[in-house]
Amino acid sequence: MTPLHYLFGQPQASADLRTHNSDFIVQEILPFLPTGEGEHHMLHIRKSGLNTADVARMLSSFAGVHPKEVTFAGQKDRHAITEQWFGVRIPGKSMPDWQSLNSDQLTVLSSARHGKKLRTGALAGNRFTLTLRAVSDMDEVVRRLELIKHTGVPNYFGEQRFGHDGKNLIFGRQMLNGSKKVKDRNKRSIYLSAVRSHLFNQVVSERLRQFELKVLEGDCVMLAGSKSYFVANPWDEALNKRLDEQDILLSAPLWGRGQALCEAEALTFEQSVCEPFAVDCAGLEQAGLNQERRPLILLPQQLSYEINDDTLVLKFALPAGSFATSVLRELVDYQDVKEREFQARRAAASEQAHD
Repeated sequence: MTPLHYLFGQPQASADLRTHNSDFIVQEILPFLPTGEGEHHMLHIRKSGLNTADVARMLSSFAGVHPKEVTFAGQKDRHAITEQWFGVRIPGKSMPDWQSLNSDQLTVLSSARHGKKLRTGALAGNRFTLTLRAVSDMDEVVRRLELIKHTGVPNYFGEQRFGHDGKNLIFGRQMLNGSKKVKDRNKRSIYLSAVRSHLFNQVVSERLRQFELKVLEGDCVMLAGSKSYFVANPWDEALNKRLDEQDILLSAPLWGRGQALCEAEALTFEQSVCEPFAVDCAGLEQAGLNQERRPLILLPQQLSYEINDDTLVLKFALPAGSFATSVLRELVDYQDVKEREFQARRAAASEQAHD
């Protein structure tokens, strides 16, 4: 995949990430509280060494319901400690003993009834506590942290979106050109999202490379904390002030059907970046996706850090759909220890299979 532009230049300091599961802690922020009534059971679960699908299967089996009756707002990694919400639809008065599911890998923190299904994306955001070990140049990392606290980072979709070796993007393109048939709705969604996310990343990267954080006539700007947008044409003193105060945000396209949402200079620029990916764009339109926007810059909230020798503990919150790894890539050249271990096991298995 094409290397993406760094807002502050490529980091020179190195560090290890996810030496232990406890080095990557994620807590979902739900935008509502369970009502206490209804046929949906809301479960707040802490897990380690399990991915979201693992837990969903466990809940389905335990409750004796079809897997489609188990829902969750977001996907969370296996190699982390995560606090995540699940919904289980159980009509009637049945109240399973959810606490009996508790184990070394899973703890049911709370359970309550709710009147509505928990849907994908129904999150306000996530809180992160990340531990970086063997930091090679702490002064440089702290300097970049202060830049990030003030300016933010490129709002790239993280490598998780594209799968190991970018296979989600590869399969997505194959699916769109008809060379790969995909019937599973969840996989289709994952592959489409990978293609769309790749386009977004390319536009953001090139925009920052060419213009840094300068505005363009016809920019489509978003109201902070919402998906509402409008076109800034022309830019004036009042709009520049709102941008400085982060009341409005620059944006880049999530490709789909319909007329482009920016105009003038911004439209010309975005079209020029997307032109080499015309096949991807056409495929996304034919798949039924509509034009949307996503902020160009991601500003971590409540960012704080603690230093102990060569170890750095970072704490921050991000809105739903944002990636902690996009913050980290701008901060330090990190090595994901768990990913490195996975690649080593896969290489060993491949070598053994060829013996």
